[in-house]
Amino acid sequence: MTRRGLLAPAAAVLAAACSPLGALNALGPRDSGVRRIATGVAYGDDPRQRMDILAPTQTPDRPWPVLVFFYGGGWDSGERVQYRWAAHALAARGFVVAIPDYRIVPTVRFPAFIEDAAAATARAGQLAGQYGGDPARLGVVGHSAGAHLAMMIALDRRYMAAAGAPALIRAAAGLAGPYDFLPLDVASSINAFGRAPDPTLTQPVTFVRADAPPLWLGHGIDDRVVHAEDTTILCQRMTAAGGRCEAKLYPGLDHADLIATFSPLFRKKAPVLQDVTAFLQRELA
Repeated sequence: MTRRGLLAPAAAVLAAACSPLGALNALGPRDSGVRRIATGVAYGDDPRQRMDILAPTQTPDRPWPVLVFFYGGGWDSGERVQYRWAAHALAARGFVVAIPDYRIVPTVRFPAFIEDAAAATARAGQLAGQYGGDPARLGVVGHSAGAHLAMMIALDRRYMAAAGAPALIRAAAGLAGPYDFLPLDVASSINAFGRAPDPTLTQPVTFVRADAPPLWLGHGIDDRVVHAEDTTILCQRMTAAGGRCEAKLYPGLDHADLIATFSPLFRKKAPVLQDVTAFLQRELA
């Protein structure tokens, strides 16, 4: 991107940002009161079509709301094991959380990874009751490329309809996501979306609608990977279409910071986790 969206050095910056984020899984402290209740749950035949499920340890008065968390990585990298700490932080706040892997570039290209996001979400809804969750109160959350996936399946009706669960998603949250990044002029976006016959169908902003699930969008003002303008534009267009959207910009935070604040190590930098979970708890109440 030149004016907005992914910036020119995105691939290199993403690689540098994701390594320390992955290290948080092995080295960082975590909130208490969470257990991993399922590992490697299949939602398709491909080895990457697997997910882990975490839940609070306490017994609830009623089933927990359910979240599906999608990590980032420029649509060409990432593994769920590197981001369990982020799913752990969400589960500690009263959610059953599924964290799936999904197929990535160059093995696949658009729209395969979005189809995977929809399939994983539908499967999480099917299984939620087994793990103490309520599929009638399900939301999706993502960071970076994962935020793109979350917004695409929340806004473009075709994906969840094809997965057999057209009305499953009740709320969606995006952290530092690319939502309006045409023209495709960065390697990561060209590789992922360059073969799309109609590039506008790769963009979340194309699918804003009045009857979409409510959105919460957060972005760091110092983000040099994805412009904060993407969050502003999507939220403005969603509102103009008659939908519901909340946007929050965080001074002093960059691309990796926004999700790193889910870790107890960096939580004092900004109340991102508090803000996003307050939205999800309210909308999925």
